[in-house]
Amino acid sequence: MQQDFSQITGRFAPTPSGPLHFGSLVTAVASYCQARSSGGHWLLRIEDVDTPRVVKGASELILHTLEAFGFEWDGEVVYQSQRFDAYEEILQHLIRQKHLYRCRCSRKQLNRENLISGPLGRIYPATCRHLNLLNPSLSLRLNLETAGRIRFNDAHYGKFELDLSKQVGDVVLKRVDGIYAYHLAVVIDDNEQHINQIVRGSDLLEVSCIHLYLYQILGYQIPGYLHIPVVRSSDGNKLSKQTGATGLHNEHATIQLLDALSFLGQQHCREMISASPGEILQHAIQHWNPANLPAAN
Repeated sequence: MQQDFSQITGRFAPTPSGPLHFGSLVTAVASYCQARSSGGHWLLRIEDVDTPRVVKGASELILHTLEAFGFEWDGEVVYQSQRFDAYEEILQHLIRQKHLYRCRCSRKQLNRENLISGPLGRIYPATCRHLNLLNPSLSLRLNLETAGRIRFNDAHYGKFELDLSKQVGDVVLKRVDGIYAYHLAVVIDDNEQHINQIVRGSDLLEVSCIHLYLYQILGYQIPGYLHIPVVRSSDGNKLSKQTGATGLHNEHATIQLLDALSFLGQQHCREMISASPGEILQHAIQHWNPANLPAAN
């Protein structure tokens, strides 16, 4: 399953649960500049694996917005909703290798229990880990009993580690409703697309440790990581669709791009207020310096 990762390849992978917002733009700009400044590829993937969250027309709107903001991606757009067979194949491989087990615990049942909380929320108590349940309609969990500490060196945050066995607990890779988990889909897709440079928000630092464990047990080549500070609303919460973030306005692409670059510590573009979005991005690529990213937030 080893891949040739000699070419620097990054990606942007939005979820089509609504329009892109300023936080999305910051991530897109950072991943675009990080890949292009190295002469690498930049791919676009629509992460619509969680089909109940998909908003009709959002994927098309996202593509239109990215074009209006001057982004140019390499190759065809990949849609996770068209890759379920690939996810199932890897799931079956993990089952055969004894890395997964079936779980009958419902969210309602777990909500009634006084569970310990960790960095990623309440820790599943491994209730079904050794029951050897065979019902194929049950959810599938990744057995993290022996995963231990996962460590990696982030290009911005430095050394980071998390004890998956003690601080996270067994995570679901396929839900009882048949939906494949983000953890599974993103690792498989990044490997198959030869993504070797992942740029995303610092709120996913802990999640990256789960992904790195999957990389290890699947024999995939480990990518490099650059986590960037997340954009926060006035109340301190991460800016997101769930917290009421407003969509980008294509007619204001120039000023919003400049604002995104300023947030990322790339102040050299401010004089380009009259430039086109494409010109701003090209200038940003030429002068991109991740060392100027703001301190951790």
